[in-house]
Amino acid sequence: MAAEIHSRPQTFRPVLLNKIEGHSDAVNAAVLIPKEDGVITVSEDRTIRVWLKRDSGQYWPSIYHTVSSPCSCMSYHHDSRRIFIGQDNGAIVEFLISEDFNKMNHVKTYPAHQNRVSDMVFSLESEWVVSTGQDKSVSWMCTQSGCMLGRHYFTSWASCLQYDQETQHAFVGDYSGQITLLKLERQTYSIITTLKGHEGSIGALWWDPVQRLLFSGASDHSVIMWDIGGRKGRTLLLQGHHERVQAVCYLQLTRQLLSCSLDGGITVWNMDTQREEAPQWLDSDSCQKCEQPFFWNIKQMWDSKTIGLRQHHCRKCGQAVCAKCSSKRSTFPLMGFEFQVRVCDSCFDTIKEEE
Repeated sequence: MAAEIHSRPQTFRPVLLNKIEGHSDAVNAAVLIPKEDGVITVSEDRTIRVWLKRDSGQYWPSIYHTVSSPCSCMSYHHDSRRIFIGQDNGAIVEFLISEDFNKMNHVKTYPAHQNRVSDMVFSLESEWVVSTGQDKSVSWMCTQSGCMLGRHYFTSWASCLQYDQETQHAFVGDYSGQITLLKLERQTYSIITTLKGHEGSIGALWWDPVQRLLFSGASDHSVIMWDIGGRKGRTLLLQGHHERVQAVCYLQLTRQLLSCSLDGGITVWNMDTQREEAPQWLDSDSCQKCEQPFFWNIKQMWDSKTIGLRQHHCRKCGQAVCAKCSSKRSTFPLMGFEFQVRVCDSCFDTIKEEE
């Protein structure tokens, strides 16, 4: 997405306020320093940098620190000024930043994983650092003793993590497209449930502890809102990207959801808008409109002396239909479809202009 620098914000478009340049490789994490004109960044170039805004309006590094392995992720706690850096070698390094943000001291190194650390969260309440890694595991370690408290392994790479500090529940997204909810305890844990809805690997998670909503973005180009607090299994599917969704962020004050994808696009969703839940896709051996058999329905193909058809699904009603009965395409923002998707002919006729 192209952005221009303007002195005053313009309506209905993001405004580029500044650029911070200096890393020689990909920047894997960046956080704003609360109540400070500052940013902390970590990169594949093995550096951790704290940028402070100078009188000139430009950001300059007040801290430039190099570690032994590429930096993959970061968790920063502002009140205690503690920063945790996940590395490509599986270790997590803890630093303490000085009050003037001009110095950073090493505190501990945690042997969290056997492979690259994909995501992490620091909890001051429990004094835990919870992390996921490419060794297909989630681990939680005590920051006071530096000891491992527990670990759980998945069948695929654990790619992202969110943690509810009040209830000590962890949400872990993995490359199989599943999100696992675990209850963590000292020395033990329990699996609460598994959330299934994405058709591709989970790339990003965001947990809102106030409304108890979980947002997930995946390589299937979609974002799903999971209503955890409602306890009714309600989900909303949001499709506004053409590539893999890499980051999501929910703004409680404005009730807006931001999602970013691999194509450089940023989508802002108004979550105050009333939306309908997308239907579950139905299974059938024949088209639920014209009753023609699908290609695996050998018996009906033999009886009717016809060639089987390919199965599709209407995004509005969820019925299994053939290509002839779903020849129309339409956007349907009420269900989160910002781009044209397949709908059956009868559903197409029911979509109103205002919808």
